[in-house]
Amino acid sequence: MSEPDKVTVAIAFTREGRELGVPEYATELSAGMDLQAAIVTDIVLEPGERRLIPTGIYIGLPPGYEAQIRPRSGLALKQGLAILNSPGTIDADYRGQVQVILANLGREPVAIERGQRIAQMVVVPVSRVTWQVQEELDETGRGAGGFGHTDD
Repeated sequence: MSEPDKVTVAIAFTREGRELGVPEYATELSAGMDLQAAIVTDIVLEPGERRLIPTGIYIGLPPGYEAQIRPRSGLALKQGLAILNSPGTIDADYRGQVQVILANLGREPVAIERGQRIAQMVVVPVSRVTWQVQEELDETGRGAGGFGHTDD
């Protein structure tokens, strides 16, 4: 197995986030690092409610990278928690606190506790596009057909 690329990311903490520590990978091959709720008191999300949940961290990504904030599948399946604006993008020049927009799409209230893993963060390279304007695009077997599916 080859070693994955590594990138160094600066991190700072809020007072509430310092004792939670740095985000960590749950397993050796996890793509995302778990983000925790850096809240002082528990929060209850009622069905249909959404809240901005702080993680207690600020990150300084190097140029050419972004951090994507993604849902945790277990929270979605078991409790109906979703992340709005998913995946959320943290740009390399953003220096505000990383926060997660959690929404309760389930039928029951859901308690969010301090230190609970609420999302995952994946750091990935970003490509910059140079547009090449053309009158027409090249033909493919699919063409314009099958928007949303491949006509299977």
